[in-house]
Amino acid sequence: MFKEFRDFALKGNVIDLAIGVIIGAAFGAIVSSIVDDIFMPVIGLILSGIDFSNLFIVLNNPGNVAVPSVAAAKAAGVATLNYGLFINAVVKFTIIAFVLFLVVKGINRLKRQEAAKPAAPAGPSAEEKLLAEIRDAIKAQK
Repeated sequence: MFKEFRDFALKGNVIDLAIGVIIGAAFGAIVSSIVDDIFMPVIGLILSGIDFSNLFIVLNNPGNVAVPSVAAAKAAGVATLNYGLFINAVVKFTIIAFVLFLVVKGINRLKRQEAAKPAAPAGPSAEEKLLAEIRDAIKAQK
């Protein structure tokens, strides 16, 4: 059983998948940073200083606690609807989807170019070789 598992785990496809997952997680962290630290502050500045990560609606506040931020609401145990964080997640998804679209488009273009390459011209068939030998033998006799 251990040998079967080892053979399965060491197959190329499993290792490729593991590497893809790790690279995907790193790419997700980069996109999160770009969205949270670059895009959303600029968009917020354009829209009169709105901080999207701090946009929320209080759903239930039984203690009537002041909730100036999502972090304060979480600390006070106040139920909130964090639609600003959802907007950030949508922007992140859109960026990742667009980059993956570009990658797949590039791969498909390479596949089409590879398929469009003309095949090397085939050499002469066996009949043609035989006829060429006969022709050469006749020329040699003359």
